[in-house]
Amino acid sequence: MATKWKEEAGRIVRFGITGSLSTLIHYGAYLLALRWLNATLAYTAGYGVGLCVNYVLTTFFTFHKQPSRKNAAGFAASHVVNYLLEIGVLNLFIFLGMSEQLSGILTLIVVVPVNFLILRLVFVGRRSS
Repeated sequence: MATKWKEEAGRIVRFGITGSLSTLIHYGAYLLALRWLNATLAYTAGYGVGLCVNYVLTTFFTFHKQPSRKNAAGFAASHVVNYLLEIGVLNLFIFLGMSEQLSGILTLIVVVPVNFLILRLVFVGRRSS
C-alpha cells in the first residue's frame, strides 16, 4: 500500500514538473500570438505548441511509458476534451471582464487537476498495477 502511494505521489510530482514546463511554453506562445491574433486563436496556437512538448514529457517522464498509438490517441482525445474545457473557461473569464492575460493564467489553474485525472486514466488506467 505504501509503495502504491509513493508511486502515485511521484507521478503527481512529475506531472507538476511536466505541466509547469508545458504551461510556461503554452502561455509564452499565447502571449506572443496575442500580438497578431485574437485571444481564442492565440490560445489555440499556444495550446498546440505546449501540446507537443507535453506529450513527450508526459509519456517518458511523468508516466515512464513508451510512445504508442494507443497512448498517443488517448492523449490526443484527452486534450480535445481539455482544449474545449480551456477555451470555454477562457472565454467565460473574458466575458466576466477579466483581461486576456489574466484569463489565460486563471484558465490553466482551473483545468490542470482535470487534465491530470484524464491523463492518468490514459496512461495508467483505473487502477495502478
